[in-house]
Amino acid sequence: MMPSVEILPVAAPWLDLAGLAVFAISGALAAAKRAQTMVTLAFFALITGVGGGTVRDLLIGAPVFWIHDARAAAVCLSAALVVWVTPERWWRGAALAWFDAIGLAAYAVYGAAKALKYGVPPIPAVVMGVVTACVGGIIRDVLAGEPSILMRPELYVTAAALSSASFVVLVASGMPVGLAAPVAATAGFALRAVAIHFHLALPAYRGQR
Repeated sequence: MMPSVEILPVAAPWLDLAGLAVFAISGALAAAKRAQTMVTLAFFALITGVGGGTVRDLLIGAPVFWIHDARAAAVCLSAALVVWVTPERWWRGAALAWFDAIGLAAYAVYGAAKALKYGVPPIPAVVMGVVTACVGGIIRDVLAGEPSILMRPELYVTAAALSSASFVVLVASGMPVGLAAPVAATAGFALRAVAIHFHLALPAYRGQR
């Protein structure tokens, strides 16, 4: 039987907010690159930041986190404002991709941990970690008219899956949550980092020739 799991150590809420900020910035940038208004930037930031966690909470029967914690929406809206008032050159290059990799790995662990806390079995808990980390970006891409991360071969969802699966397996094996969380997040981040640096991707389906 899976041991009882808390929502991660004391620092987890602050790590959660940091992950929210990273994803919210990516959403705001998607709107900014299309020369949209501040309202649109704020909407994209909010939906990208809280999208995955909202779907997760609805599926596991938990109170939707950002409805009960004003900090979450405040962080997303602040991220939109930061993008709005800063020059575009600040956001060029791969810096955001690296921050996003950190948020992806940490969010996947956080989502899996919260699912376990609410009594979700191990395999669905792994899926909830992936949902937490990826659904916000999927919604962002759909709204922006870009190919979804699900339709791109890059190692993105795979990295989230590695983080959440590693966390669930380590906790099930008896490793303390405070140790399992950083180990699992590091594994997912390392995979994503290697993929970014070496432009690694999964092989595409070649059945139709």
